[in-house]
Amino acid sequence: MTNGSARSGTTRRWRQRPLLVVLAGLLSSLVIVFYGLACGYRLNWTPSQSLGLWRIRPLAGAVATGDLVFVCPPDTPRFREAHMRGYLRAGLCPGGYGPLIKTVVALEGQRVEIGHKLEIDGRVIAHANVRKSDGRGRPLSSFKGGVVPAGHVFLHSSFSASWDSRYFGPVPAEGILGLADAVLTYAP
Repeated sequence: MTNGSARSGTTRRWRQRPLLVVLAGLLSSLVIVFYGLACGYRLNWTPSQSLGLWRIRPLAGAVATGDLVFVCPPDTPRFREAHMRGYLRAGLCPGGYGPLIKTVVALEGQRVEIGHKLEIDGRVIAHANVRKSDGRGRPLSSFKGGVVPAGHVFLHSSFSASWDSRYFGPVPAEGILGLADAVLTYAP
């Protein structure tokens, strides 16, 4: 082996080292992401709740009003349109949607009235004005109101531009993944 070929082998190893470091970093990142998903951790990038890292905690009993929950939206024409408009992110829920983080404000059997504001059994819900158009000026139609059907919940977010049950109506309670706990979040 000549001195030149020895240097060539050493140079080749030094050139491969950054690639190995990058591959090890990518593999580590993938392991962390999959472990986090398996343990119930999710990132929220939508402003309807604080941005950042959240955890899904299993329900200890029945869902109650005031519970902040992760919920998979049903795969309906209304949600497909919302996804096309950019209201929903892609994710692992049926239909390819990401779960929503919303507060349960009404349970089955409760009466929902929607006008310029939202009322549940005659009680006005704060921060729940109903918009006629979205941030791009596209028309929004609201839920007409009525009694929340059996097996369903009515969801709300106090973020003024949130797309919630004011617009899509009650959703099946079976889509609730668990309670939403903020881990490391930032409220813009």
